[in-house]
This record gives sequence, C-alpha cells and structure tokens, in this order.
Amino acid sequence: MKWVILDRDGVINEDSDAYIKSPEEWEAIPGSLEAIELLTRHGYRLVVITNQSGIARGYFNEEVLAKIHAKMVREVAALGGRIDAIYHCPHGPEDGCECRKPKAGLYRRMAEDFAVNLQGVPAIGDSFRDLEAAQSVGAAPMLVATGKGMGTLTLHPNLDLPIFSNLYEAALAILHDDD
Repeated sequence: MKWVILDRDGVINEDSDAYIKSPEEWEAIPGSLEAIELLTRHGYRLVVITNQSGIARGYFNEEVLAKIHAKMVREVAALGGRIDAIYHCPHGPEDGCECRKPKAGLYRRMAEDFAVNLQGVPAIGDSFRDLEAAQSVGAAPMLVATGKGMGTLTLHPNLDLPIFSNLYEAALAILHDDD
C-alpha cells in the first residue's frame, strides 16, 4: 500500500490568518484537487493531518469543522479522488497536547490505525512544523510554496528536502519517483 500524508491549510486549500471558519470560506488551491485525484488514480491512499487551533480559540466548533471537511472530501470525490482519513488537532499552541504538529501524535495514530510504517512516506506541508512532525516519524517531508511555504523558505533557507511550487508538482514528483 502506498501512502501520502497532506497538511490541509496552505497545501490543499487557501490559507487564512483569520482561519477557515466555515465551508463557504474553504477554497481549494488551483490544481490541488487534481493532484489528489492523480495520486488516487495511481493507487495511493491519502491522509490529511491538520492543526485546527481555531476550535480551541472558539472561532468554530467540531461540527463546523466536519462540514468543512465534508466539502473538501466531496470536491475531491467529484474529480475521482479520495481522502482515506482526516486527523486534526483541536488544541491551541499552549495546550501541551501530543497531537499538535510539530509533535507527531496524529502521525502515530494514523500509522496505528492503518498498520502502516511511515518510513519514507511522502508528507507534504507548507510550514516548518509540518516538516518537523514528518521527520520525527521517519516520513519524507516535502515543502510546497503555497500557503505559508514561501515564509517557511525565508525563515529556513537551507532546507535539505524537496520543494515544489504546489501540490500538483509534488504529486508529479512522487509519481516520477515511483516509476
């Protein structure tokens, strides 16, 4: 079984410093849904692992988050893609949980739930904490320049990992490496 782990905000959908607080605010980044469809068509299973501190901050609740995720899954499915699971951390940065990236609790839960070894599994994110969490479990972090990606590159100019302009380019590279 081949897997890819994706961050959500800034990788699949447009990010917002004011948080994505409703399904109406969720807007796919051009090419991201097609990237998920492409990976699905080539036999990959996709999992989304996302920090959602807007819940802890009171901007939205679990029910609204479920509706946002249902919209994302619907839009992916409409193109023939599939997201196998979505894991989210509802906590704020001060909560000291084990699931908020850069900690790896959600990665370990995904590995346990699907009985998968995360060693070398592509994990695509736009922030340094995405990359740190992926590295901590032996996954293969990849950075996209969408979302916070350019800021991450500015703060960490010497990253030694694959960097792509968007999720679609990252998907093409994963498929190329699979040949």
